[in-house]
Amino acid sequence: MVDRTPAVTFGEDQEISKPTTVYIWDMDETLILLKSLLDGTYAGVFNGMKDTKKGFEIGKHWENHILRVCDEFFFYEVIENYNEPYLDALSEYDDGRDLSNYDFSNDGFSSPYDDANKRKLAYRHRSIAEKYSQGLHKVLDQQMIKLWNDLYSLTDSYTGGWLSSAHALLEQTLAKTKPSASDHSSEMTPRSIITKDQSINVLVTSGSLVPSLAKCLLYRLDDVISANNVYSSWEVGKLQCFSWIKERFGSPNVRFCVIGDGTEECAAAETMRWPFIKIDIRPASPYRFPGLTMEMVQSYIDVIYGPQDSKDEKMKG
Repeated sequence: MVDRTPAVTFGEDQEISKPTTVYIWDMDETLILLKSLLDGTYAGVFNGMKDTKKGFEIGKHWENHILRVCDEFFFYEVIENYNEPYLDALSEYDDGRDLSNYDFSNDGFSSPYDDANKRKLAYRHRSIAEKYSQGLHKVLDQQMIKLWNDLYSLTDSYTGGWLSSAHALLEQTLAKTKPSASDHSSEMTPRSIITKDQSINVLVTSGSLVPSLAKCLLYRLDDVISANNVYSSWEVGKLQCFSWIKERFGSPNVRFCVIGDGTEECAAAETMRWPFIKIDIRPASPYRFPGLTMEMVQSYIDVIYGPQDSKDEKMKG
């Protein structure tokens, strides 16, 4: 696949006295729990203290919500077999047409996957990005919102605060320059993506793109991870995604840190020479949620890049 990720450049007038940190997160069994609820792995590590059946039921409810959002709002029944690694992958085919009255159900999108159909898929990607930026409260009815909120609370309680703790850490990564609502647009300029002393959350998941975006919305990650920062490694692999991210954000003042639970992201991080933090669901581990802290994350970054305080002193000198 041809890399169409726009490179991020820095203007000569931009201050680079402090680095930007790009945090690259895995999703499943890192920021959220789903597979381990369904197969009983999560309950199993608690040696009988967790109700395995309850965990399975919670997982099934999440699956139903994810499929509903995908099918009803993200065109998934039509585009399921046309996975792309990120929403802007087909931007060159998008002519910018006004989609406010566009009839997606009758535009003839189908195989072969030629330029005309790639343009129709690009339209759908743009529509998905717009819905993502608006949030699910704009599209779900009140009954569905209540079911969703109740499920989130039940899951967070069952997992000892895993979801809320993960979200809190993502908020901390953005604490110094919390993005505004307008920053969640898929049309970010390079300057709006990186500014002085700003951190960025990027998601690289082995799942396909559209369900992963639905998960971000349902698990309330959309305010800390923008749609254009979600990558699917389903076909291309995590190393390729990491390479795109390095090209997109790479600069002498940018540092990277990978957080996940799998061997693929560990190997890819090692190849890129980036710090890797392995998430462990076992209750005694500090590398889980709750447990993982910014201080712990920073210690891994400092091992690879050196303590930032000492670098600041050298620059002042």
